[in-house]
Amino acid sequence: MKYVITGATGHLGSQIVDELAQRVPAAEITLGVHTPAKAQVFAQQGMTVLPLDYRDATSIVASLQDADVAIYVPSKSHDSFSRVTEFENVIGAAQQANVKHLIVMGFIADQADNPFDLSAFYGYVPRRLAGSGLSYTILRNALYADPLVPYLPELIERHNVIYPLGDASLSFISLADSAAAFAQIAVTPRLWTQPVYTLTQERSYTMPALAQVLSQVSGEQIGYAPVTLTQFATMYDEGHEGHMLASMYAGGAKGLLATVTDDYRKIMGHPAQSLPDFLTAALADKS
Repeated sequence: MKYVITGATGHLGSQIVDELAQRVPAAEITLGVHTPAKAQVFAQQGMTVLPLDYRDATSIVASLQDADVAIYVPSKSHDSFSRVTEFENVIGAAQQANVKHLIVMGFIADQADNPFDLSAFYGYVPRRLAGSGLSYTILRNALYADPLVPYLPELIERHNVIYPLGDASLSFISLADSAAAFAQIAVTPRLWTQPVYTLTQERSYTMPALAQVLSQVSGEQIGYAPVTLTQFATMYDEGHEGHMLASMYAGGAKGLLATVTDDYRKIMGHPAQSLPDFLTAALADKS
């Protein structure tokens, strides 16, 4: 078998590599990465590392050639047009390279009425794949729980969660659980009959409920005092991400980030780690 992972040195991609390496021999894994030097630790384990630039179709074809399973993790581009352009290159390369099954990272903010800056891309993904002629599986991630860990000291200092969500709730998944599901899908062809899975924990959280969890795991009192979307965009505009982040929570305020499914349990045979358990473990690792 030949398994190919693109974006293999990113936050999710690197964990997918680790999970897949627990399931198949390293010699069966090929990594397509923008900067091969960053993947030397994987090369030393016996994996093949190839240069891949999402803007260069030739490099994508070379990485995906005759893959039994290819896992596509998108770049971190902040606009849908860039990501759709990249995705078109990946689709064309997968067809040309005779990829037998393509696994694609999606996101729950893909609804037609979602104001999130990247919802156009995430909505495009399933529609484009449906007409591609490829065998595929989309794994729609909920919000990653991981950023809450480095964010917690700021929330403690503010004494409040400030997401502009109103009465709406958010659904989470950890990077580790997401990566495990990607790897499990890759090695389990019987799961390919369902084209779309949505990876979430077993419940979502209103902002007061999230504040309660954060208070519990930190031992500090944290409440809920939302800022406006405009204020949020200004506060977190490092790297010019402010509008994108605010637009995501604008969708969240409409209830579009609250999805909860049992798909993770279907894939893995057990529920995803709960948010309190994840945060407790992550904070213990930091201490």
